[in-house]
Amino acid sequence: MKKIEKKAWPLWFNKILDGSKTYDFRLADFKINKGDILVLKEWNPKTKKYTGRKIEKKVSYVGKFKIDKLPWSRKEVEKYGFQILAFK
Repeated sequence: MKKIEKKAWPLWFNKILDGSKTYDFRLADFKINKGDILVLKEWNPKTKKYTGRKIEKKVSYVGKFKIDKLPWSRKEVEKYGFQILAFK
């Protein structure tokens, strides 16, 4: 188990804090595994500084994909984008 720190903008940080957002969508430019701890540090994009608040969440699932391996065409992805669905 390892801890990985990432920035979280206030809107998303607050939704995770209040429990209404139970997922995170990130560029897969780092290694993280089930059981690792994701440390989200609130980042203010206007001041370009951390606020001092942080949340630690244990990772229960990691799904990765690449654009060229998706079951949709690039045209469909560009037209509709992506959605992330969370379940409780």
